[in-house]
Amino acid sequence: MTPTLPSANTGAAEVRIALTTVDDETRARDLARRLLEARLVACVNIVPGVSSMYWWQGRIEEAREWLLVLKTSAARWPALKQALPDLHPYEVPELLALGPQDGLEPYLQWLVRETDKE
Repeated sequence: MTPTLPSANTGAAEVRIALTTVDDETRARDLARRLLEARLVACVNIVPGVSSMYWWQGRIEEAREWLLVLKTSAARWPALKQALPDLHPYEVPELLALGPQDGLEPYLQWLVRETDKE
């Protein structure tokens, strides 16, 4: 059964897509679950096998990582940004937010509604 969604236009401006990476699948799943349980995100995609190259402490490093694609509302973004460093295993975790240009209205409404429950 499909839930009835409000008819109000949510708009893509109310949504953030955030990116972070971790070094193993167990940590990726643990971080995703903790963010979901705290209602900081509505959905997390875990993408295995990302090959990352980056500067760290004066050297170019290379690592195999798991990418987490976090979907949240603009209203919950500040709380996610504040909470992630304490939940993340890295000394300096990646956390970048992207704003979608557009989106399917029922999905945008669902996402905002799910992160509006504390």
